[in-house]
Order: sequence, then structure tokens, then C-alpha cells
Amino acid sequence: MAEQILSQEEIDALLNAMDTGEVQVEDEQQRKVKAEARPYDLTSQSLMLRDQFDALDEVYDKFVNLLNVELTGSLQRAIEVKQISKEIVKFGEFLHAFSNPTGFSIFTMEPLIGASLLAAEPNLCFALIDSMFGGVGKPLAKVREFTQIEQRMLSKFYGEVLSELEKAWQVAFNIKVIQKKTETKPEFVNLVSPGDLVLIFSFAISGEAFSGNIHICTPFLMLEPVKNNLSSRYIREKDRAHAFRAQLAVLLKDTQVTMVAELGRTVSTIGRILELEKDDIVKINTGPQDSLVVKVEGTPKYLGMPGTVKGNRAVQISALIQKDEGE
Repeated sequence: MAEQILSQEEIDALLNAMDTGEVQVEDEQQRKVKAEARPYDLTSQSLMLRDQFDALDEVYDKFVNLLNVELTGSLQRAIEVKQISKEIVKFGEFLHAFSNPTGFSIFTMEPLIGASLLAAEPNLCFALIDSMFGGVGKPLAKVREFTQIEQRMLSKFYGEVLSELEKAWQVAFNIKVIQKKTETKPEFVNLVSPGDLVLIFSFAISGEAFSGNIHICTPFLMLEPVKNNLSSRYIREKDRAHAFRAQLAVLLKDTQVTMVAELGRTVSTIGRILELEKDDIVKINTGPQDSLVVKVEGTPKYLGMPGTVKGNRAVQISALIQKDEGE
């Protein structure tokens, strides 16, 4: 039996409405669902980070390991370094989060165009300075300006961090990191325009008596030219090529190719060629003492001297033709 869609009361009401000619219809406006507009930020982190800079995760994973070893050795105590966040924000918003003084180091990553920023929180700076002078790394009770000696010690710390950063970047792209300037006041740091997007990687550095964060800030436009090298697809293809390189090299050794020793060349007209008969002599551009060009699959590779070996005609290789040399 078919399922009853309308109840008996609804059927009666419908029949009465047909008799009277009055059918109640819901207001069209009441049936419409009221649309609600929500703002959408085209520069949101989820949009910008999606599949664009996946290789940087490998870069900074290696950076964490390298910096952990470097700081543990230089400070002669157990140091733990770990990544705590990554995000894309506007440069003005990032810089607004820091107070005076903060440890800033502006550096370049050649051949990339522009400059990046290393920022170290003040409590961490004072704790590291104390550790460098043999202390336990106890932070100051009240933050103050850095002295000239303290700024030199911080510059040494920046150099260690940037040196390990350069090594870590070899995973994705070869760069040369050069420290250009140090600063302590956020208002004097002019990396890019306040509205420009920057990629921020933050790391926690902790010892037995202290902890604090450092931040590496790289402008989005600086990474744009090498974006393809920093994608997950590029890394997968590079790893795949590296995995099969040894096997391909072995297979290529057994691949047969055609080698031709060219005795000489000449230039003639078609009419002259058509007139050639038996016992005619064709002059070529090489003599008995001249080297021959040996080609591999049509490409000149070697120079050689003609001769015989055990009654067989042969060519003795005398030189390798470089890539920039002609035929």
C-alpha cells in the first residue's frame, strides 16, 4: 500500500479551499532563507600555505636539528630547539608584536632578491648572553637596552643561527646567507611595506633555566621566484630521480650506440655529383696525418688517428671534444 503523504485533515482543508476558491499560499519572502554575507580574507593562512611551500617544512626540520647541535656545543649545555608554528601575515602585524628592545638581524639569501629577518625575543636574548658568559642562563627581572658588548654577543648568536639556516636550505635550494644589519628597535626595521605578506616560522629554544622564541620572517615576494622549487611535487620528483639515478647509470652502460669515424668532408654541387663515374677522385679536407672526428650517435665526441690493428682498420682516440668546440 502506498504511503499516505497528506493527512485526512490536510485533504479536507484542500477540498474546502477548492470549493471556496481561496487557497492559502505562504509568503514567498517567508520561504526564502535569509542569506548571510561573511567576509573572506583572500590572504588567509590556509589559502596561501596550501601546497605552496611544503619543501620549507623539510628545510626547517633540518634547521631544527642543526641548530640544536650547534647551540648545545657552543653553550656547553643541553639545549632543545623545536618548531612551534608557521603562518603568513602582513609584515606590519608581525612587527607590531615586538617591544623595545628585541634582537633583530636583517640578512639576505642570495641569489634571492630582497632581505629576510631573524627576530629573537628579549628574555631569550638576555638568557643566551648570560649563558655565553658562563652563567646558567637566568633571564633578567626587568628588560633593559642592550649594551655594546651584549649586542656583539647577540651578533655572534645570529651568525650561528644563520649559518645553520644556510645549510638547511640546501635541501630545497642553494642559497648564500649574509647578515647585513642588526637592530634592537622594531620601528627601525624596514624590511618590506607593512601591508606586504611575509612567511613566519617560529622556534622555541629552551635550556634548563630559560626558554624563549626566535622567528624567521621571509617576504612572500622573495620566495615567489623559487616557489616551484619549494613545492611538494618538486621534492617528490627530485627524490624519485635521485633514487633511480644509480640504476639508470648501470643500465646505460649496457646500451648500444653507433660510433662513426669520419675520414673527411668536401663540398660539391649536385651537377658534379651526377657526373661522377668509376675511378673519379673526390678530394676531402683531411690528409693521412690529420685527426679524424669520431661521432657517437651523430654527435662529435672524440678526435682520433686512423690505422690498423691485427689487420683490421681502427682509430686511436687522441683527444676529447669539449662541449663548446665545433665539429
